[in-house]
Amino acid sequence: MSEHDETPTTNLRKDSGSKNGPPANSTTADGTAKNGGRKGGGPENSGQEETPTTRLRRELPKEVPSLPSQSSGPSEATEEAEEPVLTGRQRLVMGLWPPRFSRAQLIVALLLFGLGFGLAVQVASNSDSDSALRGARQADLVRILDELDDRTQRLEEEKQGLEDQRTELENSSDQAEEARKQTVEKERQLGILAGTVAAQGPGITVTINDTKGAVEADMLLDAIQELRAAGAEAIQVNGVRVVAGTYLTDSGKGISVDGNKITQPYRFKVIGKPQDLEPALNIPGGVVQTLEKEQATVTVERADKIIVDALRAAKRPDYARSSSQ
Repeated sequence: MSEHDETPTTNLRKDSGSKNGPPANSTTADGTAKNGGRKGGGPENSGQEETPTTRLRRELPKEVPSLPSQSSGPSEATEEAEEPVLTGRQRLVMGLWPPRFSRAQLIVALLLFGLGFGLAVQVASNSDSDSALRGARQADLVRILDELDDRTQRLEEEKQGLEDQRTELENSSDQAEEARKQTVEKERQLGILAGTVAAQGPGITVTINDTKGAVEADMLLDAIQELRAAGAEAIQVNGVRVVAGTYLTDSGKGISVDGNKITQPYRFKVIGKPQDLEPALNIPGGVVQTLEKEQATVTVERADKIIVDALRAAKRPDYARSSSQ
């Protein structure tokens, strides 16, 4: 190839370099190496001589030295000391106290308190009536049950006697004479109950000595009611016959029975079944224990024959009349 042929090629390379900028690495016709118009070499000027370590150092960011842990200063330590860590229990206490009540909550609380107080009073009143039996011994409970059984048996016997009388009236050949006999017997029985006829029979004697004057009329009335409930048929207190309309009142240092003043010792004569009368007075919380709490002395004695001879005059009713007339 001639010199004229090489010249256009060299010029073409120069023109391309002038348009696109000098090449990173170019070789001239005389074989001299060029590097972007700057002389010298090195790893940054030659892509073939650049190592992976150098490339990694160029890509990684610069290391930032860590600050010491104590560089925060005393201000942060002071803030941590001023704000202590609270436990769950402390948070709960702080949430509940001091209490915050609204007006509606106070009204509801008062209503619930009143309801609970009323229920407590009612339960206490109901339990007081059964406290005597709850504290009783087994022997006392057995005696009370026996007394109830005796009362039931006595009522059954009375019922059977009335039925027998009716049968006799229906089957008797002389019904008029039988009716007369029964009328006389009935009058005698009613006379005993009304206090117009003297009576005698088995029973008990109750003596109450009250040296301090603590026994009142209502205590003696409780004794009379307990004796009647146990089946007493005739009662006499210090020479005064006790009937259905008897009343007792306090009179100075003594007690009045139907307006008749009596003094201690109080002596009861009672006709009835002794096995029923005596236990009725000695039940737990009964008459004897009540009187002994008032420091009175009570003596109960059984007897095969008790005479009740105090009488009451028969009083004609002002308004009541027999329905058979």
